[in-house]
Amino acid sequence: MSGWPYAFFFWTGFAVVVYAYIGYGLLLWALLQLKRLWVGKPEVPASSTDFKITFIVCAYNEEKWIAQKIKNSLQLNYPAASIRFVVMTDGSDDQTTQIAQHTFEIIQPNSAYFVLHEPERKGKIAAFHRAMTLFGKWENCPDEHHSIVSTDANTLLNLEALHYLTRHFNTSSIGAVAGEKRIKMEQADAASAAGEGIYWRYESTLKKWDAELWSVIGAAGELFAFRAQLYEPVPEDTIVEDFYLTTKIAMKGYRVAYEPSAFAVESSSASVAEELKRKVRIAAGGLQAAWRLRALINVFQYGTLSFQYISHRLLRWTLAPIFLPILFLLALYLAYQGNKAYILFFSLQLLFYAMALLGWMLERRKMKVKLFFIPYYFCLMNYAMYAGFIRLLKKQQSVVWEKSERAD
Repeated sequence: MSGWPYAFFFWTGFAVVVYAYIGYGLLLWALLQLKRLWVGKPEVPASSTDFKITFIVCAYNEEKWIAQKIKNSLQLNYPAASIRFVVMTDGSDDQTTQIAQHTFEIIQPNSAYFVLHEPERKGKIAAFHRAMTLFGKWENCPDEHHSIVSTDANTLLNLEALHYLTRHFNTSSIGAVAGEKRIKMEQADAASAAGEGIYWRYESTLKKWDAELWSVIGAAGELFAFRAQLYEPVPEDTIVEDFYLTTKIAMKGYRVAYEPSAFAVESSSASVAEELKRKVRIAAGGLQAAWRLRALINVFQYGTLSFQYISHRLLRWTLAPIFLPILFLLALYLAYQGNKAYILFFSLQLLFYAMALLGWMLERRKMKVKLFFIPYYFCLMNYAMYAGFIRLLKKQQSVVWEKSERAD
């Protein structure tokens, strides 16, 4: 039997995997060079304090972090009269609610703050929607001058973050702004810190380029802002509500900007096992979002946004993970036929997975060789896609996430 069908599928899969993880970034960079030649570099928007801000933090059993979070939030450089703090502690059965209330009273009792609690745990999006129902309007403030800032309870923001986020809303086409997620690398000897940090630096670069070309594809929940008037309730079983909410805003024709100067610092996962737990639920959420946002693959309706979504997100969630084991088996079969090119490709794959295995072994022994953590983290992410898909099929991924432990 001729080997050409195997070769065809091999090269198709190879092209998809390379494009999804490397090629899109290179293409995006090239497109931006052309765009800059044509229209020049984008201007930095002027800072403004014209916007009222509702600052929402959803915290579940965050007694370890909540006081530090509130102290950091109250230090943010923005006019006090233009910001109100809303802390939702729904479902918490530790001291999160009491600590949050006490911290506001001690540090800044005259600030506009609301600590709200309901005993039933329904998930982050239910708490967020309750906050929006209560505070989605600002009295005597035009809707277009009211913005919502959402940030996780276990992150710390830089003091100028609100200025950098809200300045983008001076441009009418901007509907949301994604801040930057940064991983605190004090635990740099752990694979979770090394892999996570490298991954997010690469992601940040792609987001910056995406925004310059047209729009960021979904914001991360650590820090993002959006125009209050654009809020639409997210289905309460949505697993990655931040991505879904901001992508829906983009689908309305607004752009999602990226602001690396507004950043949220988060500790790395306490271990690779904790990072895998987080990756699996995000993978399940990504696949759920891919189905619910399937209209976005219509490039004739959404144009550049569709191109970015398919290239940056959808391929990584679907075809690329599927092709990885297929490429390995096809290369093995074609190498067995004696073709030297495929012998090389199979050998390179074997070397890559051997490095990933070595990275796993070193991590278990708490040894730090970052060279091996990169392939290890890559394999970890793609394994998470399979695990997330199975969890989604079995309906085992609840919107109520199991918390992942973070390094101190």
